[in-house]
Amino acid sequence: MPAHPPPVDRPPEFRGIFRTDLDARALYAEGAGIARTVPRAVAVPADPEDVATLVRWARQTGTPLIPRGSGSGMAAGAVGPHLLVDLSRLRQMGAVDAEGRRVVAGAGIRLAEVNAAARAYGLRVPVDPSSADFCTVGGMAATNAAGARSLRYGATREWVQGLHAVFDTGEAAWIRRGTPAPLRIPAVARLTAVCTAVGPVSPGLRHPGVRKESSGYALADALAAGGDLVDLLVGSEGTLALFTAIEWRLDPIPAATATLLAVFATLDDAAACAVAAGAAGAAACELLDRTFLDIAHSGGPTGIPGDAEAVLLIALEGSTSDEVRQRLESVRDEAHRFHASMLREAVDAEQERTLWALRHAASPILASLAPRLRSMQFIEDGCVPPDRFPAYVRGVRQALERAGCPGVIFGHAGDAHAHVNPLVDTSASGWRDRVRGLLDEVVALTVDLGGTLAGEHGDGRLRAPFWAQSWAPAAVSAFHAIKQAADPSHLLNPGCKVAPPDATPFTTLRHDPAAEALPETARAVLDEIERRRDWSRFRLAALPDAS
Repeated sequence: MPAHPPPVDRPPEFRGIFRTDLDARALYAEGAGIARTVPRAVAVPADPEDVATLVRWARQTGTPLIPRGSGSGMAAGAVGPHLLVDLSRLRQMGAVDAEGRRVVAGAGIRLAEVNAAARAYGLRVPVDPSSADFCTVGGMAATNAAGARSLRYGATREWVQGLHAVFDTGEAAWIRRGTPAPLRIPAVARLTAVCTAVGPVSPGLRHPGVRKESSGYALADALAAGGDLVDLLVGSEGTLALFTAIEWRLDPIPAATATLLAVFATLDDAAACAVAAGAAGAAACELLDRTFLDIAHSGGPTGIPGDAEAVLLIALEGSTSDEVRQRLESVRDEAHRFHASMLREAVDAEQERTLWALRHAASPILASLAPRLRSMQFIEDGCVPPDRFPAYVRGVRQALERAGCPGVIFGHAGDAHAHVNPLVDTSASGWRDRVRGLLDEVVALTVDLGGTLAGEHGDGRLRAPFWAQSWAPAAVSAFHAIKQAADPSHLLNPGCKVAPPDATPFTTLRHDPAAEALPETARAVLDEIERRRDWSRFRLAALPDAS
């Protein structure tokens, strides 16, 4: 194993699990993204008070902390060389307030569990990341997670009513919309002062025309009319405070739904139709690019013509069947207007599942390509203004071709937000240089098109080094001031979001065959988690004395 900083002693008043043995630390060396780094120790707080105890101790000893939920994030925000704080055991769940449409959930509760509780009252959190079955709500709030239905419902930020946060001194408080900020907490007072100094007219705090954003700090949202400190904290990736609970706003579950699948001969027509579908009331509009369709076809018949350039899967929702049918007719008209060559409609649950099965067809095929080809999500979160989406997808295709690297492109077309899975041959010489070159090229493409590098997964440690390219200097300066105000000792997830001057996007890649091996027990557990997509599994349950 490579050398690591010496383990730290257990905090004297900490009541949760604290492990410094290599087997335990190695279980947290990886997440769903591409990075691998063995942390210095692992702490699992027993409750919110334990989190405050840990933060106070970290400040006294100068020990940096990395908060983590399920570890399903893609940008390496929860993988690093410091003390890893597993918040997944913060599982207190409040009663659903059906009348007020609110519920409080501990940071370690999964979104699927929140929605299961809310469903009994005909309610839900409408944000729907594809990781809903295993992502924790703390991780969602930390990254401002989104998903397919952000086209209609927006991202996590809009649905967070309040956050229970532990700040750099170990002081904790609820930060709720519409209530005075607790200025007794020094970090809150400093953050408020910085926001006042920056002011709502400061330039460059947004990427104009971009519909989804989880890069940088959300100063523009916090400073907008009706904005709140909650807006700034959501999406801060554990760098301003540690979240122990989230109060969610809930929305009624739609009574009726439908799906339209539309096939297009050109990418431009598909992208234009996606924008029109959003305006016509679509709840979601997913693009399956030709690269995706080629992979899906390799697994057997899909019913999609082989010469199709793109497919849109468009979801409609409403309070009545008539309302949904009207929206379906409107979207169908738009698909015809943009020259769809084939349309399929589904108006019952089973038919809809059949259509959406195409969206999930590529994942098992991609997994079967290992170990020679590895799906590496290092350029998977770009979002551009909608009119530039075709240029973005074409540019990514060309970059993949120049790198000699196949890849799969899909994503949230209505928001002009693409996910990209490059398929890297790790047995070929020079593959690491090609990975880095491909990343640099797509970063430049995204910036040239006025986009953001992180539509919904956050900066993490992967995208943080590119702030100087992707943000205006005034914005970078304001973001650094925010970080300094909240965490002057730089102990809250250092290196995530705000990168040190010498930072690189990645060091050790978890699929690198030349990387130092992890202990066998940890390797077997991590491989099983990836194979089953069981990211919410409590890692330490695999080891003795994990209680």
